[in-house]
Order: sequence, then C-alpha cells, then structure tokens
Amino acid sequence: MSERKPVLLVNTNRMMPPIAPVGLDYVAEDVTRTGLAVEVADLVLSENPTAELEDRVVGYQPSLIGLTFRNVDDCFWPSGRSFLPELELQIRAIREWTDAPIVLGGVGFSIFAKAIVRRTGVDFGVLGDGEVAIPALMRALEGASSLANVPGLIWRDGERLHTNPPAWPAKLDVPTGRSSIDNATYFRRGGQIGLETKRGCDRACIYCADRLAKGTRTRLRPPVHVADEVESLLRQGVDVLHLCDAEFNIPGDHALAVCEELIRRDLGQRVRWYAYLAVLPFDDALAERMAAAGCVGINFTGDSASDRMLSIYRQPHRAADLAKAVKLCRRHEIAVMIDLLLGGPGETPESVAETIQFVDQLEPDCVGAGLGVRIYPDTPVADMVIEQGWTSRAHGIRRRYDGPLDFLEPTFFISPELGEQPALLVRDLISDNPRFFPPELEAPATEAKASGQDHNYNDNKILVDAISAGARGAYWHILHELRAP
Repeated sequence: MSERKPVLLVNTNRMMPPIAPVGLDYVAEDVTRTGLAVEVADLVLSENPTAELEDRVVGYQPSLIGLTFRNVDDCFWPSGRSFLPELELQIRAIREWTDAPIVLGGVGFSIFAKAIVRRTGVDFGVLGDGEVAIPALMRALEGASSLANVPGLIWRDGERLHTNPPAWPAKLDVPTGRSSIDNATYFRRGGQIGLETKRGCDRACIYCADRLAKGTRTRLRPPVHVADEVESLLRQGVDVLHLCDAEFNIPGDHALAVCEELIRRDLGQRVRWYAYLAVLPFDDALAERMAAAGCVGINFTGDSASDRMLSIYRQPHRAADLAKAVKLCRRHEIAVMIDLLLGGPGETPESVAETIQFVDQLEPDCVGAGLGVRIYPDTPVADMVIEQGWTSRAHGIRRRYDGPLDFLEPTFFISPELGEQPALLVRDLISDNPRFFPPELEAPATEAKASGQDHNYNDNKILVDAISAGARGAYWHILHELRAP
C-alpha cells in the first residue's frame, strides 16, 4: 500500500503587519485529528514566498492543496487594492509544479465563492467552515464518499459548477490547541493574536458580508473551549488577544458566559484582549465582567450618530445608545473606538456633520471616519444598486475598473450628495482633531497614506515599526497611543 500523501494548507495572505491565520490554524488542527497528515506553507512569514511555496509543493507532493484567502481586498476607498491578482499568480505557479487538486477557502473567498472559482480555475472551493469540509473532501477524493456529500463544496462536473449547501454546522466544535501556526512569531511581528467565540450573524445590516461568509445563524462555541484556547496561546507566550467575532456581545448572555469562564480561571489577570461590539446589547453588568476578564479595548460598530442614517443601515441602536456605551467603557476603564460608516445611501453633508459633532462630544479614544460602503453581492445595498441601475459616479459608485459592475472588484458607494470630493468634506468637518482617523483623499498618493493618519492597516509602516519596537494590542489602540502627547 502506497504512503498517504499529506494535505498542504497554504496561507496566501501577505498583508503587513502580519495577521495570524486563525481559520487555517483551526482547519489544520481539525484535519490532523482525523488522522490525515498536514503540512503548512505560511507565506506571510516567508522572506521568499514563491520559493517557499515551490519547496513545499515539490517536496511534499501533496494529495490536496488548500489555499486560504482571508481578504479579497483591503476594503478601503480610495485605495481599493484587490488581492486577487496575487492569488492568481500563486495558483498558476502551483499548476506548474503539480497536478494535485487545489481547493480555495477562507472568509474572503466565501463571500465570492463561485465567482472566484470561475476566475481562478481551481478544482474546488469551500463555502463556509473548512474544519468539516476538508476531511470530507479527502474522503470523497479517496473514493469513500461523493463530492455531493461534502459540506459547502463547489465542484465541477464537466462545464457545470455545482454548489453544495454551505458548511455552517450548528455545532461549532473548533480545536483549541492552536499549534499548527507559529503564533509566537506572529505575536512578535503582528502585535496580537485572534480567536473566535462564535461564527455567523443573525442581524440585517444592509452592507455586511459576515452573513455571506459565516452564516445567518449565530453559532456559539462553549465558553470552556474558548478559555482552553486562551490557555493554549498563553503557553506559547501570547498574552494580547483580539476576538475575531463580528460582534462579541451578540448574544449578550454568551458573551457574559465567556467572561465568567475566563474570570473563573483567573485568565483576566494574565491576558488583555480587544473585541468588536455592537452598540446594543451593552450594559453595566457586561462591561464590568468584560473588564474583569481582561478586556482593555472595545471597537463599537457605531456607523453613524444620525438616527435617520442608522435606520437606513438597519441598525437597532440610536445615537443615545452610543453615548451610553461610551460612558460605560469610561466607567470601567476600557479604551473605546467608534467605527463610523459615512456616505451610505441618503447621507448628506448635514448628517455627516451631525455625526462628527455628536461623536466628538462623547470623547472616545478614537473614531474611524470610514468613508464609502464596500458593496458585497447579495446584500441589501447591492440589491439597491442593481435595482436602481446605479453604475456611475453620478449615482454614487466609486471604482477603479471599466465595464459592467463587478462586485468581486473593489466597488464602493458614496452618497452623491456629498459632492465630488467627499473625503475633503469629511476632513474639513474633522479639522485637525486628533481623535479621528480621517478618510484618504482621492488621489494616487494621498496625504493621509503618507502621514499614516488613516486606519487602513494594510501595509501600514507606522504600525509595523511600532510593533517591532514592542507595541502590542489592537491596531487602532496602538495608533492612538502613538498620537498621545
């Protein structure tokens, strides 16, 4: 009987500062515990990623090559940098070295799964959780099952492309060992390590792609598993964490249970962590328990302080709720950032001014004045754009490609009521207020990018240098600390 060849899992992400591939770590651990041999090629940590990839492919002669595609683009206008060309180059190189089947997965991939499979010509794609899909795919390739039985699989039958139901299992049994990735190096070079307490989202925000990538139901991990994972990372020397959940406090009772388990194990005294939160639900009890469990910073999905715009975005909170949330953070000594989403459908100069003035009066540590809605397929804002026939700048569409609208390419909506230079409008309203990360000006080389004023973390040299000098934490908090007098 011939020796079973390994599965090669590849981290294609090359963003700097480097973000540890949490999903790949989970998948590698889970595939290993099924008895399959796994090798990892982590290109972001490699000095010569092409040579590293060739060495792993040729040396291991894998039975299956899985590429994780975490970010399709940097999600910022006007940079609008797509990472698809780099992925295509990597796939073409792999094709020259082996005829082993290639499968794509990851959060970014799942948003555009069928479109990316068509564009890249790979054999397979996985929409959803790779932990369940990759072992099932291997069984099918070995003849023990059918491709039709692999959760989330996108596969070819001649010219036809099949899509199996997404791999979003109700029971979220994610490994906790975190030993397949060099997390210690990522921590040293990236300043933080992520983990998940849940997947999926049952909210209805008009712009968000999380439901496309992780499902429309909130799937919860047992709090004891989350705490086990924290302890695993502590053993690797990692004591600053970032929760990758879209909104840690949805549902609130699960967030509270996670905090209680961390407190029960005295982990709140040994780690500090950051999280994304919805403005609601958030009360004094949760804020107090989060602080006791080690939380030192919260990034709220504020979006706006105009109640009219919040209604358009289908957010359940209002400006008064945002004010209460900031006060709770101050009471419990938790640093706070508010992420704004300016320029959505119906935004006016008056609503932008209302938001900036209101948020400034709350005195959060940081405010991300994000400008422009990245349009993702199968979201209400995409449906709106298609139904209204919006295609040009006059309609609010901002893009760097010609021809028909293709949401796979970075495509943004900015309310045309903000004029031709909306970033300049927002900057004038912010003035020189150091609390705000202003939007970039729409130019080939912008003042914002050169000075590091914005909070686009992709290839952010200021962040890279600060982390190299010892800074640790959420990137917004590091940038805030650098601005402190």
